[in-house]
Amino acid sequence: MGVFALGIELDGEGFHPEAWRRATHTPDSLLTGDTLRTRVATAENAGFTLVTFADSILPPESVAGRIDAVTRASFVAATTSTIGLVPTVATSYAEPFHTSSQIATLDYASRGRAGWIAERLDDPRAAATWGRTQVTGDELTREQSDSIEVARRLWDSWEDDAVIRDYPNGRFLDRDKLHYIDFRGASFSVKGPSIVPRPPQGQPVVFGADGDVDVRIVAADSVAAAIESAERAGAPLAFAEIDVTLDTPGATAVERLGAAPSNSPARLAFSGSAAELVDLLTHLSTHLDGVRLHPAVIDEDLPVLAREVLPALLRTGVAHRPVPGSTLRANLGLARPANRYAASN
Repeated sequence: MGVFALGIELDGEGFHPEAWRRATHTPDSLLTGDTLRTRVATAENAGFTLVTFADSILPPESVAGRIDAVTRASFVAATTSTIGLVPTVATSYAEPFHTSSQIATLDYASRGRAGWIAERLDDPRAAATWGRTQVTGDELTREQSDSIEVARRLWDSWEDDAVIRDYPNGRFLDRDKLHYIDFRGASFSVKGPSIVPRPPQGQPVVFGADGDVDVRIVAADSVAAAIESAERAGAPLAFAEIDVTLDTPGATAVERLGAAPSNSPARLAFSGSAAELVDLLTHLSTHLDGVRLHPAVIDEDLPVLAREVLPALLRTGVAHRPVPGSTLRANLGLARPANRYAASN
């Protein structure tokens, strides 16, 4: 195995249904964004490879609403320097032209640290919110595949040296290095080129459970299933997801939240001490390329992760801090892709 990446989900208050009752931040800090900045800074200082932000056009029932994931990621881009910023943007119903532009812009704002979790929405309420007929089954899969393909083509629709900036001669763009993608699918057609020049990474890192992704997020409710799924992931990298409930200085995980089962059948469920989690992650590091941790209560579990889990993994060389000035692709061990249109000239 190469790089073992550590990601953490920082949406809301945590996966546990009662997490909002245990939050320690003030309402004002949540409104101003101070809580988000503090949490992401804590994750970056601890040595996490990336942070993710869940999203949906339908906010969780526990909150009245929330700012979209790309905006939240962009908000912390200027106050971070090494950690990858990976928002979720659903492929169902959304316009892929707009999605590709959003992610490309985030890549510029973060200087090459952007990723994208491409997610399907199989929910009639989401379709109604978008004003569309519900898409299901194979149509959902096809729309996701088409959306990812369109985004990748749009990111390549500008060659790397298309922007000239020849001020004395008034030339700022080489029009021969812009390309029309002319994509026609079952749900939409897109001409291009993009309205955003090619991102710093060439192509931001695409995560997802399906489709043409760089990082396959495998569905597994046991260690054995995660390892088996990773072996047949069919993508350059494979990540497992883990719901984490940790012992804290004042109480054990069980005392805090009971058994705290996983919030999803597609995730491993861990409940115990920091040392036990270190052992689990060390074992997984020999079979997978990374994990994404979902804290039960962010304000309680993140400090333990930062104080006890990450330092132990860094000391033993299981994990490594992101390299300052590097892109998310580089920190994941992924090469910068060549531009498909430049290569054909």
